[in-house]
Amino acid sequence: MSAAAVEEPMEQSTLLEAAELISEQFPGYRVEIIGSQITATPPPNMQHSRSIKRFDRLFEAAGLDSGDSEVFQGIGIRLPNGPFDFAVPDLAVIDAESDDRVLEHGCYDPAIFRLVLEVTSSNHLTDLKIKPGLYADAGVPVYVIVDRTNQRVMVLTDPKDGEYRVHAIHHPGQSFTLPDSIGASVTLAVDDVLTAKE
Repeated sequence: MSAAAVEEPMEQSTLLEAAELISEQFPGYRVEIIGSQITATPPPNMQHSRSIKRFDRLFEAAGLDSGDSEVFQGIGIRLPNGPFDFAVPDLAVIDAESDDRVLEHGCYDPAIFRLVLEVTSSNHLTDLKIKPGLYADAGVPVYVIVDRTNQRVMVLTDPKDGEYRVHAIHHPGQSFTLPDSIGASVTLAVDDVLTAKE
C-alpha cells in the first residue's frame, strides 16, 4: 500500500500582490483596488488623453502647478475603505512638497489632495457610481468627472459621511468655475475639455 501524496498548502497572495502581478503582466493598464476588488483599465485612447491634457494645461496656466500646489497624472491615493484600497485618478491637484506624505504601497495620504479628476472610459460606471463615495470618504474636497458617455462634466463638492452633498452638472455650451479651494480660480468651457462621444 502506498502513501498518498501530501500537497504543500499554496501560499495565498494578498490583494496587493495580485494587483502588482496584474500590473506587471499588462503594462500600460491602470490597476486599482476599489472596494477590495482589483480593477484593471486598458490604456487610454487619444480622446481620453486629450481631455486630461486640456485640464493639465488649464491648471498650469492658472498657476496650480507652482507655489503651494502641484498637478499630477497617475498618482495613487490611499482609500480608507479597505486594507489595500487605492485609486489612481487621471489627474490630481495636491499640496506642494508632499513627497513625505506617501503611505504604504506608494500611495499618498488623501489629506494632501485638493481635487481629483477622472475622464470616463470603459469603466465609466466605476467613475460615476463607485468612486464618488470612495473619494468622499477619503475627504477629497473636489471630484471632477468628465463623463464622455453622457456628454457632461460633473463637479462634486462638500464631502460628508461618504457622499458629496453638492453635485453641479455642466453640459456642452456651458462654462463653469471650479471652487477656489483648489488654490486658484479656474473657469472652463465644457466644450474645451469634453471630447467627442466614443
